[in-house]
Amino acid sequence: LIGALVQGLTDSHTLFVIARFFGGMAVGAASVLSPAYISEVAPAAIRGRLTSVQQVMIITGLTLAFVVNYVLAQQAGDSLGELAGYPAWRWMYLAQAVPAVVFLVALQFIPESPRYLVSSRREDEARVVLTRLFGETEAARKVEDIRASFATDHRPRLADVLAPGTVLRPIVWAGLIIALFQQFVGINVIFYYGETLWKLAGVSEKAALERNIISGIVSIAACLLAMALVDKIGRKPLLLIGSAGMTLSLGAMSWAFSQGTLDASGALQMDQQLGFMAVIAANIYVIFFNASWGPVMWVMLGEMFPNQLRGSALAVCGLAQWVANYAVVQSFPAMASGLGLAETYVLYTISAFVSFWLVKSFLPETKGKELEQMEGWGGH
Repeated sequence: LIGALVQGLTDSHTLFVIARFFGGMAVGAASVLSPAYISEVAPAAIRGRLTSVQQVMIITGLTLAFVVNYVLAQQAGDSLGELAGYPAWRWMYLAQAVPAVVFLVALQFIPESPRYLVSSRREDEARVVLTRLFGETEAARKVEDIRASFATDHRPRLADVLAPGTVLRPIVWAGLIIALFQQFVGINVIFYYGETLWKLAGVSEKAALERNIISGIVSIAACLLAMALVDKIGRKPLLLIGSAGMTLSLGAMSWAFSQGTLDASGALQMDQQLGFMAVIAANIYVIFFNASWGPVMWVMLGEMFPNQLRGSALAVCGLAQWVANYAVVQSFPAMASGLGLAETYVLYTISAFVSFWLVKSFLPETKGKELEQMEGWGGH
């Protein structure tokens, strides 16, 4: 909330950067804590669906941001035009305050994680929360299971993610695989650079903004599909289907871009048919990502680690995911201009193909398992 207000109102570049940094830290923390919290309070039978809600909300937020930015730019003429005495771009940043306030208020009405309460020796409070969620008989059993899973001589710590020696535990490597490759396939290039990407492909600015909104709507529908399937067919099959679909659609995008020509200014020019093919392939790619890797990564990171590791392992994987996000997004402009769009998307295609093999070879299935049943995976 403070970050949004400072970004929208300050005239200082330094303050703007500081506000962006702390706002980003807050978003990063929420993105890691949310799936952990949901997985810790949700019944195993519907945990996947409930955790998938996070990705639905992320994509809904992105889509609303696209719509708000589009409307503000249209009303002001462009992002530099004035509305009510302020440039439109300032209103775009100030708009972040609305969901921040809603989030802050909503937090006052959710119970504390029962697993956190047990680990803090507040079992009576944990029993109250679990009774509200599952009933008195089930609550008593769950308190015992949670207590047993925390039967260790120390509180959770970052060193827990290490196997004997100095290497990460295999289950943490599995988490890193899905955290990193969720970004290596280039999904945020579509969302962060959608307008620039389509303009490079010869689409007008207005049409490029509209395509961003369309991609957002398609993403929401795909996330809802994932919610319907994740607890029925499992996490691993969804990831494999997603990897296969992304490999094919990213390959199609790369081929379409490779058939374009460069004009005198170096801009990519594509005929109507190639442009249409690229748009269709991009939306198919978005569908496969958001019906699989988008929500399922958060589902698995929230549930695949045993209680003793969960907080530390999620922190490591969450950090890796955001670092990969930053690296992919920051490298795209240089890669697109230096290598070309086609070659850049070949790299994303290769990442999608590799993700299929990694999931098939190394990732465990977590469908239907209680969090306390994950203990056996913590060390191998």
